[in-house]
Amino acid sequence: ATSTTITVPSMHCMGCAKKMAGELYKVQGAGQVLANVEATTVTVRTKDKEVPSPRALWEAVERAGYQPTRLEGPSGVFTIRPKS
Repeated sequence: ATSTTITVPSMHCMGCAKKMAGELYKVQGAGQVLANVEATTVTVRTKDKEVPSPRALWEAVERAGYQPTRLEGPSGVFTIRPKS
């Protein structure tokens, strides 16, 4: 499985991480969500042979009430909301 790492500077506790994970798990292809509060990153491991849309992952973080600053995954590196 591949993974996508999303940097979210405003994530400062596991409560924040859980809110984001709840939205990220709804994204098609998302298999496992791992949060690292110290590094302010959320890593989304994908389900086999499925690659979630970078835009869908970015917007899931926004729906949880947070602003991502960087998304890095199989589709590339984004520092603004991806178009697809």
